[in-house]
Amino acid sequence: MIARWLVNAVALYLTALILPGISLRGIGATLIAAAVLGIANAVIRPVLLILTLPLNVLTLGLFTFVVNALMLWLVSAVVPGFVVRGFVPALVGAVVLSLISFVLTRLIH
Repeated sequence: MIARWLVNAVALYLTALILPGISLRGIGATLIAAAVLGIANAVIRPVLLILTLPLNVLTLGLFTFVVNALMLWLVSAVVPGFVVRGFVPALVGAVVLSLISFVLTRLIH
């Protein structure tokens, strides 16, 4: 569980380095944002995915990226030092974060 949290923290940090609309201030903000994002993805995201299931089916699953962007945006509203400047950076950030997290997870395993 700790390894997964650290992988997500590194992925979030790299995403903030790549995208100009997302910023992190320090390692503390990165670690806290990764933890809060993990909790939000475990608790809130499943509820949102169930509520948006018809829309998700209609878009062949692409609406999941919108839900992921909302999670990223929500975490930026809660965690000081983690800023997402609007919905478009959140959407692009969600895609980039997913890709980086996938690659890092594959490299570790």
